[in-house]
Amino acid sequence: MLVEAKAENPMRRLKIGKVVVNMAVGTSGEKLAKAATVLESLTGQKPSLRKAKRTIKEFGIRKGENIACVVTLTKDKALEFLRRTLEAVDFKIKRESFDEYGNFSFGIKEHISLPGVKYDPMLGIYGFDVCVTVERPGYRVARRRRKRSKVGKGHRVTREESIRFVQEVLGVKVV
Repeated sequence: MLVEAKAENPMRRLKIGKVVVNMAVGTSGEKLAKAATVLESLTGQKPSLRKAKRTIKEFGIRKGENIACVVTLTKDKALEFLRRTLEAVDFKIKRESFDEYGNFSFGIKEHISLPGVKYDPMLGIYGFDVCVTVERPGYRVARRRRKRSKVGKGHRVTREESIRFVQEVLGVKVV
């Protein structure tokens, strides 16, 4: 009876909090600009550039140099983009891709494997990572500016709950 009451509670329902799309190029300049163009055409949002944290001489990377671009999607845009990317990986995600808090990540090797994307020889081919945050209503307390608080242990999303949610809602097969 207690389990049924937990399942019916609207605060216990899972949802996709955000989808972060990361395209790391490793160099700045023309290659990064092309990657940002590709990412903007895929997501419909202007990407944010990310800087290198430290200098790595072997790779020719300097600290503070722009080496990647990122887009954060929420709500309907996130769900629509997630469905498109899952179609590119045949709706299969490895079990190891889920962390202990129910978030999961996967990569796409070539952006042209997404449905409806054509190859443009001027831009090239880029891979990207998709990181998905699964959360419940009420997670805002950890992010808000005023009266910030922690999310309770019983309210956190577990790996098993997230796997079940992804299988039911998105039709993903977890391998």
